[in-house]
Amino acid sequence: FNVLEYFISTHGARKGTTDTALKTAAAGYLTRRLVDVAQDVVVRENDCGDNEGLIKYKTDCEEINLPLGERMWGRVALDELKNDAGETVIKKGDLINREQAAKIDEFGIKQFKVRSVMRCKSIKGICQKCFGYDLGSNDLVQMGSAVGIVTAQAIGEPGTQLTMRTFHVGGVAGASDITQGLPRVEEVFEVRSPKGEAVISEYDGVVESIVSHGAEKIIKINMESTKGAKGDKKGEKGDKNEIREYSVPVGVGFFVEKGDLVAKGVQLTEGNLNLQNLFELAGSEAVERYIIKEVETIYVTQGASINEKYLEVIVRQMFSRVRIIDPGDTNLLPGEISEKWTVWEENEKVSKGGEKEERGKKGEKGKKGKPATFEQLLLGITKVSLTTDSFLSAASFQETARSLINAAIEAKEDRLRGLKENVIVGRLIPAGTGNRV
Repeated sequence: FNVLEYFISTHGARKGTTDTALKTAAAGYLTRRLVDVAQDVVVRENDCGDNEGLIKYKTDCEEINLPLGERMWGRVALDELKNDAGETVIKKGDLINREQAAKIDEFGIKQFKVRSVMRCKSIKGICQKCFGYDLGSNDLVQMGSAVGIVTAQAIGEPGTQLTMRTFHVGGVAGASDITQGLPRVEEVFEVRSPKGEAVISEYDGVVESIVSHGAEKIIKINMESTKGAKGDKKGEKGDKNEIREYSVPVGVGFFVEKGDLVAKGVQLTEGNLNLQNLFELAGSEAVERYIIKEVETIYVTQGASINEKYLEVIVRQMFSRVRIIDPGDTNLLPGEISEKWTVWEENEKVSKGGEKEERGKKGEKGKKGKPATFEQLLLGITKVSLTTDSFLSAASFQETARSLINAAIEAKEDRLRGLKENVIVGRLIPAGTGNRV
């Protein structure tokens, strides 16, 4: 080193030391939140009977340099795969082994449908078929396995290896600090508005022009016609002009150019997507794909790979809450945020005509009632942990007084279904491969 280089390196050395000290705490806290959000995910039954599954795309795998077959290994197939001679290589319902996984790559399959915990229909916990192989034993996951806790450890443990850096992108000050590493993982899991937010198209249309205007560029999208594209879209009623404008800071790259057709929910500029906006415009499946791709990319670039199944468990929990629109004949309240499976359970009781206690009066037995209607929510992991049906679990996580006061006001009862609640009251946890479900 000459004198200047030596002097500059002292800054790097100090920054490295402070980063490490801060990072350990941040990664530890992320792990704690992941444990809390996923702790009650336990394998409860053999098969929930789901046929919806999840389509895995080759393009998503290529972005992180993993073959599609590798991703399919140890999962239950919902598609069939035949070779050139017409012989079935993978049957629907097969647990895909290494040889079958290799065949998926060999035949150059672009997409394949498998069972996933994100689509599992089990009312409590998840089922064996939707999870597939236990990666510790390379065999079908056993009943009673505490999959949620393993998930939190699998994602949290490599968290200490992720960088804490935020890279400043050149150009105009404040163009965007692209967040990477651990803070970005946190941003995604907590569904926060990202720094350097990308522009998403709100309508189907055609890019009419991209014009520079001072310190920004303006994209104009004509919503009126999609120039002979399928299903010509007209602008919304009440719009004076059918042209939508988006302003973008100079220095931010574009993914579209003049004359391109764009669909609702498509990313127009570089940057990170706002998950709530994406959810409203493109639906839950687009958000699921984006979260998994985003988090996996961060870990892979830091040399720590996580099996996708674990990320799916967390994403399942992020989509596990619903807001009641019309409670029907159930005991739920309009506007209440509840666990999806609780609503399923209530609706099942009502549709079977089971005995309902209608707030003080007994429901008639055998009479079929009206099920509740609800809207799907997307919540960050902290919010999910605090809206759990178990007040003991919520109180032991954060905002203790608030959780307990609310529970007292609502005269809540805790069914002790998760692991935390049972630890708190000193019972055996309802998990473990010898546990009688």
